[in-house]
Amino acid sequence: MGLSRGSGRAEIAAAALDSVVHQTCDLLDAMTADGADVQRLRVDGGMAKNNALLQRLADLTGIEVVRPVQSEATAWGAAFLAGLGAGIYADLEAGRALWQQDRGFVPDCADEAREASRKGWAQAVGRVLTGEG
Repeated sequence: MGLSRGSGRAEIAAAALDSVVHQTCDLLDAMTADGADVQRLRVDGGMAKNNALLQRLADLTGIEVVRPVQSEATAWGAAFLAGLGAGIYADLEAGRALWQQDRGFVPDCADEAREASRKGWAQAVGRVLTGEG
């Protein structure tokens, strides 16, 4: 599955980050199968500071990945909703106006490479689920 006894910290960290990307792809695939049409993915949190991770996410999802200026947008959104409930903000549009993009990551991966990576992931998950891994 890509790791061996000779794998070090760098390889293990890369595999962990890659698994996050593939799991996100799996979620988007499920959403698409349910009829969602995701054109752009907004991300936040500590991992969103990793440019290489976000580029890999854009490459494997095939959609633009956008990072906001406010890295903890989820907490910010909860605070905004509290403010909305308290009457500080008039409506949801006020919150949308406050969101600012820091950087966008566009897919830069050939379809064949994307498909090969996703197929490899699916095979690895299959081996784990069947006990062959």
